[in-house]
Amino acid sequence: MNIFGRSFGEHLMRLTPALGLVGAVWVLRLVLDATGFPHWLVNPLSVTVAIAASVLLAVLLIHVRWSGGYSDVLFASMLLAAWGHFLIVAAILFSVLTGIENIYTAPEFSGPMSDRLHLRHICGHLTIGIGLNTLLGAAMGCLVLWLLRILVPMRPRS
Repeated sequence: MNIFGRSFGEHLMRLTPALGLVGAVWVLRLVLDATGFPHWLVNPLSVTVAIAASVLLAVLLIHVRWSGGYSDVLFASMLLAAWGHFLIVAAILFSVLTGIENIYTAPEFSGPMSDRLHLRHICGHLTIGIGLNTLLGAAMGCLVLWLLRILVPMRPRS
């Protein structure tokens, strides 16, 4: 199956550095919380911010390699948002199943939770989280790609 002229695997390979950045922030945030760091210190390590930074990294790679266009930015934004929010959902599910609270289920970030509210929290990440991150990331990414193509034109590879 081709998506914008490339296979899904090709898209994943091109986004490996960006996907790795999101995953690294997620792991770092979980580990720092588990080792007892204060939440105010762990809070700046945001997966949402890592998704935005990863979209910018993907746009830079698209521009420098001249290997795509605005549709690739949209698809990259969607993949990165889905990856980030699936990781968050995995952390919430782990917390619910084991009873071990983590940064993603802490009351100061999630509010007081019951099993029913955890389900709402998960659904929020899978719908609003992915949707808004995709739209805002794509808008930001397309604007940056447009500016890069005007200000720093690159010759296409032959």
